[in-house]
Amino acid sequence: MADRKTAPVYRTRGPVDGEDWAAVAMALNERMARRRIGQQDLARLSGVSVSTLRELQHGAGRRVQNKTLASIARALEWPDDHLIQVLLSGPPLEDRGATEPTGREILTALARVEDRLTEIVTRLAVVEQAVTRSDEPASS
Repeated sequence: MADRKTAPVYRTRGPVDGEDWAAVAMALNERMARRRIGQQDLARLSGVSVSTLRELQHGAGRRVQNKTLASIARALEWPDDHLIQVLLSGPPLEDRGATEPTGREILTALARVEDRLTEIVTRLAVVEQAVTRSDEPASS
């Protein structure tokens, strides 16, 4: 048989310079905590084994295929390349400035909603009174 060159098989190997597996672990753990999703659920959603997720969550230097990182990112509702970006250069630029709203910001927004709802209820009461008055028989 003639020697045929085949595509190299991707082998799992140790960390490579420039890869920040600790950053991947931090991003993964924060997202899982924020979304309140456990390893079992994420494994089911992403099609990745629990043992692989566990290793990634601990920042182990074991490399995984890009498609594995993409599957996890997709399951966590990130762009497919999000974890790859984190691995290679830290969080993507668009995520560096993005933060979750603080408790104070949430309470402020809820107060505005409550004020608006009170205003709507008051206006509705005025409309109901006007309708009721127009339905009453006229007195002679």
